[in-house]
Amino acid sequence: MRSDSSPRPPVPQSQRLAQLGLVMNAGLAVIKLIAGLLGNSYALVADAVESSTDMIGSLVVWSGLRIASKDPDELYPFGYGRAEALAAAAVSALMLGAATGIAIEAIAEIRTPHHAPAWWTLVVLAMVIVVKELLAKRVKAVSDVSGSVVVAADAWHHRADAITSGAAFIGITVALIGGPGWEPADDWAALVAAAVILINGSLLLRTALRDLMDRAPAPAVLATVSAAALATPGVRAIEKLKIRKSGTAFYVDIHVQADPALSLHDAHILSGMVKTAIRQRVPAAMGVLIHMEPFEPTEDA
Repeated sequence: MRSDSSPRPPVPQSQRLAQLGLVMNAGLAVIKLIAGLLGNSYALVADAVESSTDMIGSLVVWSGLRIASKDPDELYPFGYGRAEALAAAAVSALMLGAATGIAIEAIAEIRTPHHAPAWWTLVVLAMVIVVKELLAKRVKAVSDVSGSVVVAADAWHHRADAITSGAAFIGITVALIGGPGWEPADDWAALVAAAVILINGSLLLRTALRDLMDRAPAPAVLATVSAAALATPGVRAIEKLKIRKSGTAFYVDIHVQADPALSLHDAHILSGMVKTAIRQRVPAAMGVLIHMEPFEPTEDA
């Protein structure tokens, strides 16, 4: 039997993006709130509320990434990778809460007569859409490379802000073009944006909970690990294979069968070869536990 639990590499780029998102969200939230109140646009005020949750979300993401990057220790021998999934779940919950609050207030505004928004609020929204979409793409690119669920949640949080701003832009445009009687278009836009945020928040929460529940990774990961082990000279078969994800790392628990006549020393060497083969094919396999079993062919074999 052979085990390994090498330290996880830090993720400084992800943490820097989380810090950048925090600063940008704070500035945009203030700008949108002031513009929404002065420009008589509830959709813009709702957008500011969503940006406020983005600020909290960025803090959660930053904290989650910082904790997850810590090396394993005696208290947490498998590392702190689960902090990423916990942070992703928290960010998703913030999105769900923001969507619910925006929807409730939008319905109330729809039922209350009010003036049409000011035309210059469109300029503010156009700026917000460009900034948030560029940030979302940048964060998404990092999440695609790292495989981090919390970075993916952060990217969607930024994109949700761009979506709410886009919906507000459309709603205000309709209200201004339509004239008297079309004022609620701004509020309907906020309601549509809330629905989009609610759906995306639910999907992200489901992904985070799956990681926390040790759901098996994608079949491609299982197949790659299995193929790497079977291709190792001396391995006759695989008896069991279990893989769980912790942050961006995978922890592999595999039972491989070999010649029963192997000495303990040779079996130890073979297990090291299997571990090396697996980590070469799957670099994210930070922990690999090898169980050596005697190969006993069945009558049909």
